[in-house]
Amino acid sequence: MDLSWYALNNLSPGETIGIDEVGRGPLAGPVVAAAVWVSDIAATEIEQSHASVNDSKKLSSRQRQKVLSWLKTQTQDAIRYSIGEASVEEIDKLNILQATFLAMERAYHGLKLDNLDVLVDGNRAPQLQARSVKTVVKGDSNVLSIALASIIAKEYRDNLMRNLALHYPDYEWNSNVGYGTQQHIEAIIRYGVTEHHRKTFSPVKELLLAKTIVES
Repeated sequence: MDLSWYALNNLSPGETIGIDEVGRGPLAGPVVAAAVWVSDIAATEIEQSHASVNDSKKLSSRQRQKVLSWLKTQTQDAIRYSIGEASVEEIDKLNILQATFLAMERAYHGLKLDNLDVLVDGNRAPQLQARSVKTVVKGDSNVLSIALASIIAKEYRDNLMRNLALHYPDYEWNSNVGYGTQQHIEAIIRYGVTEHHRKTFSPVKELLLAKTIVES
């Protein structure tokens, strides 16, 4: 990934924090956000190395793991990141958009870096006590720190769902990571709704309603 977006917007990587989320659409599991700060030197090193940094959905798991392995070798003077979650209970109580904002806020505050510009993937952003907050459509494909946030958040959440799958193997979360695949929906119909399912999401909501009607 090149750094042209920063130059076109009169910014440098070190002046900004990138935020992205994963898990808005699944039927189960939390929504997860990551906030990333990258120094100018580290950003240049990534650009020159031609590392596979991009929107996490465009990368294989092996490519994402390679990026994470590289991140672990960096000092806090080069790169810092923080992860925030909003639980299933918070999603059902607040709605998915507000829960996503909550996860982003937690990730941002966990970074403990003030007086920087915040870049949020998409076209909507939470209110943050930052120097400025800017939304960037397709930011995960064009802005280095947002792309890194996308990778970090996805690998974190996928790993969380794989761990949950050990306790709930019937729902195949190890492969669908909570998304509404046909196999996942069929498992909900057959085995029921778990504490990790989003009760306000279709078709979970309708299945619960149908069960209530039958039992009454």
